[in-house]
Amino acid sequence: MSSAPFIGVLALQGDVREHVAALTRVGVRSGAVRSLDQLDACDGLVIPGGESTTMSRLALIDGWFEPLRSMRATGVPMYGSCAGMIMLADQVLDARPDQETVGGLDVVVRRNAFGRQVDSFEIDIEMPVVGSEPFHAVFIRAPWVESVGQDVQVLAEISSGARAGTIVAVRQGSVLATSFHPELTPDDRVHRYFVDMVQGRV
Repeated sequence: MSSAPFIGVLALQGDVREHVAALTRVGVRSGAVRSLDQLDACDGLVIPGGESTTMSRLALIDGWFEPLRSMRATGVPMYGSCAGMIMLADQVLDARPDQETVGGLDVVVRRNAFGRQVDSFEIDIEMPVVGSEPFHAVFIRAPWVESVGQDVQVLAEISSGARAGTIVAVRQGSVLATSFHPELTPDDRVHRYFVDMVQGRV
């Protein structure tokens, strides 16, 4: 693989531009993936934050699920933020009964677990895989991880307050997910970590 892989951002719905900008800042080629044939060019794929029900419906209508599942099964690294975490989870609570996911993360995720839009918040969290400095995390109608399978690595939890112990970042093999939106901050360490995954460094 070249030193500058191409990491696509799935452009069904959500904050696509912000992820593309963050990936570009950390030195890789990136762009919106709007058609199925663009998947073949991706060395890694980001599923952005947005509205998970809408994202799932659009993916079903336009025939994205099987190609995405196939891509994930072959080991192409994937990263989901917020709604993207829901899209990658094997099990989702408080979702529509017919809501499908790409899967690949052996986790149980609760949709909108932190509350509605008005309950959005920001907090510093410890995420050692991206460095010793706290990461300023932005949560917007965010999910959380209720439980993880034995092969899932917990990367970050909320450490204080009423939400202490809540899992907000996980990794299983080539699949990474966060409840929060690193693309909405100037801190590119989560994106850099994903690039390292794509390049086989971590």
